[in-house]
Amino acid sequence: MKKIQKLSFILIALMVFGVQGLKASSFNPEKKKEAVDTTNYLIYTGKILDAKSQKTLPFATIEAVGLNIATVSNIDGEFTLKISKKKQADKVKISYIGYRNKIISFKDFQNSKNKVIKLEPTSVSLKEVTIRPENAEAIIREILANIRYNYSSEDMMMTAFYRETIKKKKNYVSISEAVVDIYKSPYESDFKFDQVKMVHGRKSADVEKMDTILFKVQGGPVTTLLLDIIKNPYILLSERYEDIYIFNVTDVISIDDRLHYVISFEQKPYVSSPYYRGKLFVDMEKLAITETKFELNMENEVEVARMFIRKKPMGMTVIPKKAIYHTKYTIQNNIWYFSYARAEVKFDVDWEKKLFNTSFSTMSEIAITERSTENVARFGNKERFKRSQVLNSLVYIFFDQNFWGEYNVIEPDQSIESAIKRLNRKFLRNMNSEPKP
Repeated sequence: MKKIQKLSFILIALMVFGVQGLKASSFNPEKKKEAVDTTNYLIYTGKILDAKSQKTLPFATIEAVGLNIATVSNIDGEFTLKISKKKQADKVKISYIGYRNKIISFKDFQNSKNKVIKLEPTSVSLKEVTIRPENAEAIIREILANIRYNYSSEDMMMTAFYRETIKKKKNYVSISEAVVDIYKSPYESDFKFDQVKMVHGRKSADVEKMDTILFKVQGGPVTTLLLDIIKNPYILLSERYEDIYIFNVTDVISIDDRLHYVISFEQKPYVSSPYYRGKLFVDMEKLAITETKFELNMENEVEVARMFIRKKPMGMTVIPKKAIYHTKYTIQNNIWYFSYARAEVKFDVDWEKKLFNTSFSTMSEIAITERSTENVARFGNKERFKRSQVLNSLVYIFFDQNFWGEYNVIEPDQSIESAIKRLNRKFLRNMNSEPKP
C-alpha cells in the first residue's frame, strides 16, 4: 500500500482586471428557448424530511429499485429523478444515515408535483448489540483485507453529475457544473486508474469588478473522485495508519437498514503534520466502509496553506480555516459502489492592498447517477479530464433552464438557483454596456 498522502483541492488565486473574455458562440440570450423534450423519459420530483422534526435531509440517496440509476437530495432536501421510458422501474428507495429506508411506488408521485417523503429516524444502543472482541485497529485491518470481496471487481462505466462553487463571504462568484463519464477501475487493481471525460457542462457568469481576486479550483471532478477512499486508501489508511491515528468504536447506527459501527478517529498528539479526524461508518456484517465524514486538522496553518494554494499574487496571505469531506457508497447484491463525494474548503484572505480581509469558500460534489458494465472502455489521452485542468475554463455560460435534458443532476438549492440568476443578469448588463465594434 502507498504511504498516507494529504488530499488537497488545489486552488489558483488570480488577479482579475475587468470582465473575463468569453467566446461569442458560447451563448445567445435572445435565442428562443426550446421546450423540454420529455417524450423519452419520466420526471419525478420530491423533498425529503425528518418525520419527527420536519427538518430537511440533505444528501439522501434516491435509487430506482432494480436499476443502476440514482441521485442525491440537495441542501434543501429536494431531488429530481429522471427515468427513461424504456426502463421498467416500479419503485424508488430512499436511504439516509440514521434513518429507516423508505420504498415507495413511482405511482405515488403522479398526484404530487413535489412529493414530500418523510423518513423515520432509528437509533441503536451499543448495549443492544454484540461488539466484536477485536479493537478498532483490528477492524480497520479486516476492512482493508476484505476490499476485494466487498467492492466491485469489474471494470465499469459510470455517469455522474459534478458541481463546484466558489463563494466570497456569503455571495457566490462562480458556479460550474458538468455531466461526466467515468471509467471506474476494479477496486482490487493497483495498476488501473479511474478516468473522467466531460460530456456536457455549463457555468454561471463569472464576472468580477476591477481589482479583485478570483479563485479557481484545479482538477475538478478528477480531484473530487479521489475521495473514494476505498480506491485510494492512502488518503486515510495505509501501512502507517496505526502510527498516525487513534481509532475507537464510538457508536452503532443504521444505514440502508443495516447495522454499522461508527469508528471515530483523530491523529495522535505527537503527530505534528496535519492529518484528519472524523468518522468511518462500517457495515457490521461485511466489515465494509459505506460512508465517511472527516476533516483536516488546520492547526498548522502554514503547511495546510501549501497543500491548497498553487498560485497567488504577491502581497496576499491565504489562511485555510476548514476542510470537510464526505463520501458515500451504495450497495447492490452485497457489493458496494462509490456513489457520492463532497468537499468544502473555507479560508481567509489577507491582502496588503486591501484595508480589510475577506473570506472565501469552495464546494465540490460529485454524484453517480448511472452505472453499467456494458461498453466499458478507457478514454484516450485527449478525451480525459486532467488534474491540471480547470472546469470553469472549459465550459460556457448557458441561460437555458432545460440545459440538462434527460441527464440526472443534483437539484440546485435555493441559494445556488438565485445566484445563477443574479450572476447571469449581471453578465447581461455588462455585455449590453460594452461598446459595439
